[in-house]
Amino acid sequence: MGVSSFFRWLVNKYPKVVVKAIEAGEDQFLDASLPNPNGIEFDNLFLDMNGIIHPCFHPEEDDDDGYGLAPPRTYEDVFNNIFEYIDRLFNIVRPRKLLYIAIDGVAPRAKMNQQRARRFKSAMDKNLAEAEEEKLRQQFEKEGKKILLEQESEVSDSNIITPGTDFMYKLSKALQSYINLRLSQDSGWRDIKVILSDANVPGEGEHKVMSFIRHQRTVPSYDPNTRHCLYGLNLLIQNQQQHANSQLTISSAISDKRTAHMMKKPYQFLHVWILREYLELDMQISDPPENFKFDLERIIDDFIFICFFAGNDFLPHMPTLEIHEGAIDLLMTVYKKEFKNIGGYLVDMIQVHDKKLGYIKLSRVEKFVLLIGAFEEKIFKKRLDIRERKLRRLCYNNDWIEEDIDAGSSNFNFEAIEGSAVVSVDNVSSSKIVENTKEFKQKLKASIRRKSDLFRNGDFGTNKVRLGATGFKERYYKCKFSAESPGEIENKRKEVVKSYTEGLLWVLLYYFSGPPSWKWFYPFHYGPFASDMKGLAQVKPQFEKGSPFKPIDTLMAVLPPRSAHALPKDYRTLMMEECSTIIDFYPSDFEIDMDGKRFTWQGICKLPFIEESRLLHETRKLEKELMAEEIDRNAEKLDQLFMRSTHSMASQIVSLSNGDNQSIKIDTNLSFGISGFIQQLDDNDANVKERDDSSEEDSVLCALYELPNTSLHMPHLLDGVQHPSKTINEHELMETVLWHECQGNVTTRSIQQVQARFSPFR
Repeated sequence: MGVSSFFRWLVNKYPKVVVKAIEAGEDQFLDASLPNPNGIEFDNLFLDMNGIIHPCFHPEEDDDDGYGLAPPRTYEDVFNNIFEYIDRLFNIVRPRKLLYIAIDGVAPRAKMNQQRARRFKSAMDKNLAEAEEEKLRQQFEKEGKKILLEQESEVSDSNIITPGTDFMYKLSKALQSYINLRLSQDSGWRDIKVILSDANVPGEGEHKVMSFIRHQRTVPSYDPNTRHCLYGLNLLIQNQQQHANSQLTISSAISDKRTAHMMKKPYQFLHVWILREYLELDMQISDPPENFKFDLERIIDDFIFICFFAGNDFLPHMPTLEIHEGAIDLLMTVYKKEFKNIGGYLVDMIQVHDKKLGYIKLSRVEKFVLLIGAFEEKIFKKRLDIRERKLRRLCYNNDWIEEDIDAGSSNFNFEAIEGSAVVSVDNVSSSKIVENTKEFKQKLKASIRRKSDLFRNGDFGTNKVRLGATGFKERYYKCKFSAESPGEIENKRKEVVKSYTEGLLWVLLYYFSGPPSWKWFYPFHYGPFASDMKGLAQVKPQFEKGSPFKPIDTLMAVLPPRSAHALPKDYRTLMMEECSTIIDFYPSDFEIDMDGKRFTWQGICKLPFIEESRLLHETRKLEKELMAEEIDRNAEKLDQLFMRSTHSMASQIVSLSNGDNQSIKIDTNLSFGISGFIQQLDDNDANVKERDDSSEEDSVLCALYELPNTSLHMPHLLDGVQHPSKTINEHELMETVLWHECQGNVTTRSIQQVQARFSPFR
């Protein structure tokens, strides 16, 4: 389930959760110390930098609105884009206590498999795009059309946005300098603390944020009415899972993540309190069990959990459920109608190793998912009918009809085509060259987009499984799992159900308390049918905690050979040389399963899974060859905490220089409620400890920052929280119409739009 798809579903179903963010003006250096024009004063702003770095690195040009960014050529160009982006967000939110900047570090193995598939697919797309570019360039030459020549670029490969690369290392240094500059010179930053969690700190950015918030909520001195604002493409669901509406009062999201010039487009605040109101009304149980007590906190737990079935970053989605076919509406409908038969709530909080952790009632989950499976044949039959009707129309009428497939925009890698400065060539005017270059870019992009649609190119592909036609399950297990006989199919089904059940629990624990294992991953490329999850309740998952990969080992695990330039020199041979003992991890040609698919970006990358022991056996031999900077890039580090020397907590940081490099506990009376531990900076980061060229009044201090290893967390509202007045009533809920019950090819989004059109509350 893509975040953009979920966001569109959410705002169409619950339209009042979002409001337009008010900006005071165009000047990026406005006085952010002034009152917030949005009428709300925020305490903390959290930035998941993944949603900032990528659009600043490879913006897609859009000549229609005039807001497109020029494609960056150097690291410095990207860094400046990022600084401008952060400035704008800061001026909108205006946090008064804390800015937390979270960059993706090393992810758990369960996520690395997806990262690997994306990066290999990106490299393949880039090869295809370059071949198409060369073909079109030759055509322009034959027609005598001069275009701008390509320029060399440091940022032509977006795969360098991965922990352990030189780019990510220098980005951290650049952000440290940026933070120093803003703290010392910007009045809006004067009284805040800044935490930078860079790529050398393990964990995905959004999970670093949630770990921080979870810990702060357990501190006795924590203010339950603290107002957090979270920005990022992956933070929306996390806000819900924390039940953080007392803490995460408002989350920010963007309406369109596809283009880099979104930093010039309007932003929206997503009010989590209002989302709670909608869910409280929409998730009422009409036929509850005896002695049932409606508990909104547990309802939210279950809503989060059932959304995992519609897709997540760690498990392949079930063939049964597609978000653009109303998967979430179906999950919610079955949950509400069958709550009594299921036996009650799906998620419970139990004592595990002296920690409160999210847990699932597997017997209830099995009943629930099998009830979902009862709709499979109707869903598959409608899906098959739509496909065959479309193919007949294309075959007989040569009729091309655009459709609204709500799986996000095409995920084909449309990076901007590089160009040089405007010059005159062979007496051709510079304006004509610019015009030709613009035409070239437009035609290239259109050609690539057209070729990503198999139907439009007359390639109707294969549909060996034919979901919905008699015998589809047998064909599925044969084609996807190489299981032939009934006995082989049943054995494979049990294997898949066991691993998928482990995955469901792993994902739940990951979102509620952190990764239960850094090593676990789902060992198949495909998910099970909902109707095949029989025996789920008998699975007894056990996880080995393990430890994160080192950053350069992560590069070896996720990068394709095309991106070997991002590796230290000695490591490249492992990926490029035929004599390498792990060369099988890096195929130059691999299968993209397009069976039953229409668009190339929908294909499944069937890459071999990395064998951790084999990989680490080889990389450990090379660590002694690393240069000093590469050793630093490969190190696991702590967050960095910045503040001005005039901050009330500054005395604690100054005292570190007089100690023996031991960590000290933060005094929450001095830090305005932020808890944790600090210690003196490592020698490698000593350059950011304090600005030597500034006066004592505006000097900036920095220390390493660390959370305790463990902290109890319960996802419920804290005592003392002030509930805002309710604004939503049951008449504002849209009637749910299930996709498979509608006639024709219609998406959930279009159903919601029709309902909204006739709503009396428009």
